[in-house]
Amino acid sequence: MASPSDESELQNGGSEAAPEPKVEANTEAEAKVDGDPEQTAIQSDDAKSTPYAEQSAEPELRNDEGNKTFTMRELLSELKGGEGNSAAGEGETHDTSHHYSSEGTQQQHHTDNNDPAMELINSVSGVDEEGRSRQRILAFAARRYASAIERNSEDYDALYNWALVLQESADNVGPDSSSPSKDALLEEACKKYDEATRLCPTLHDAFYNWAIAISDRAKMRGRTKEAEELWKQATKNYEKAVQLNWNSPQEPLHDASLEALNNWGLALQELSAIVPAREKQTIVRTAISKFRAAIQLQFDFHRAIYNLGTVLYGLAEDTLRAGAVVDKEVSPNELYSQSAIYIAAAHALKPNYSVYRSALRLVRSMARCGPSLLRNLDYMVHKLPLPFLKVGYLTAPPAGNPLSPHSDWKRTQFVLNHEGLQQLNKVEQKQTPQTLSRKTGDAVQIDKGAIRVDVSDIVSVSACTDLTLPPGAGLCIDTIHGPVFLIADSWESLDGWFDAIRLVYTIFARGKSDVLAGIITG
Repeated sequence: MASPSDESELQNGGSEAAPEPKVEANTEAEAKVDGDPEQTAIQSDDAKSTPYAEQSAEPELRNDEGNKTFTMRELLSELKGGEGNSAAGEGETHDTSHHYSSEGTQQQHHTDNNDPAMELINSVSGVDEEGRSRQRILAFAARRYASAIERNSEDYDALYNWALVLQESADNVGPDSSSPSKDALLEEACKKYDEATRLCPTLHDAFYNWAIAISDRAKMRGRTKEAEELWKQATKNYEKAVQLNWNSPQEPLHDASLEALNNWGLALQELSAIVPAREKQTIVRTAISKFRAAIQLQFDFHRAIYNLGTVLYGLAEDTLRAGAVVDKEVSPNELYSQSAIYIAAAHALKPNYSVYRSALRLVRSMARCGPSLLRNLDYMVHKLPLPFLKVGYLTAPPAGNPLSPHSDWKRTQFVLNHEGLQQLNKVEQKQTPQTLSRKTGDAVQIDKGAIRVDVSDIVSVSACTDLTLPPGAGLCIDTIHGPVFLIADSWESLDGWFDAIRLVYTIFARGKSDVLAGIITG
């Protein structure tokens, strides 16, 4: 983005180092942005990784006979050892049960000559020596699963693993390669996932990786009708993966649902850029709900936090461009402000990610706009209300008297930063203080009678509905000193306060408060 006055475009997928993102791998490598960060639009974080089955630390997907479904990492490790043992023993007599026995070799040649998926895999060479070595292992794996299917056409574990091999082989296709095409390999992988899930409808990892394969195919088709149909299919498979994982007594709910919810949100975000305008708002709102659900499962899931910031940013842009407030409860200015909070929080949790850094520069620069820009773009000026993370209104009881009559509760301004939440008195509302600390020498002293919640005192944050509270969207902050009850202006506003306070606490709990302090005060 060249300047604050330029229209910003929310981009899914960006210029990461890897060609076709799926979900982020468990590494600390930075996602890269081409060009000057100040000239780059805010991008969704869908950094590249392997399918989920490779990410699972404890893959326990099993069929009824107890045969294990390999993760891709385990698969490659085992096959590399098996291939080496086979080569070392070449010319020797093998056990007839081994896949490299004479009988097995004949079956492999038969399979290679009669299966279009095997023909595709055998024609992949890899872009470098490492890729070629990896592809030899994948080809061996494919023959292994093809033979298993010949013996038992209903072996859904073999079908699932074969699909993984095809999907991994697609990543091994060079960018300039035309034979085989990456799309053809992914299409074959989708067919195998389809067969596997037809035979065993509870294979949630298969639905998840199938959705990734479909998403990769959709990305190759731009903003076309065919891409729209593929994105819709991908979202349905992510939904199925989440539902199955949620109901599974064996599989780890946490990691699988995190990744599926985040990718589901990203797929919806991509779909929203293609569908007619009348459908877009509903799809975007659904994407927001998926990112929020992922964050609720893991408060420091920085990719979902950042992606939620980008989708809110895009919603603010669309709302403003339409010339009317689509959601009567939330203005474009509030959407921009919410977006900035999530982007700042993601950066505080992962300060070395360049995508987050460049997006943060944008929201910080918009917070420092001058008077000339203010006259033209007032809605953009307070994306990040420095030196605070969030400024807004809450209805509160008199300090120290949470059970006071409803008539005594007053709507007043509150500010939130890395230190905590503070109610401002009428004088302070006209001149917002630069810090919440009570140290002598501060520009403005906080009224001792005002409500204050230090982040270190927070135990939990939750929405609440209690007949003893005034009507409205209740917020309960449980602290070591007791609960603090507040009322937000709306349920939409409550979501914003709820997430912001919880993020500040999460950043504090992860020992990153100094990073957040640098963002909003540095």
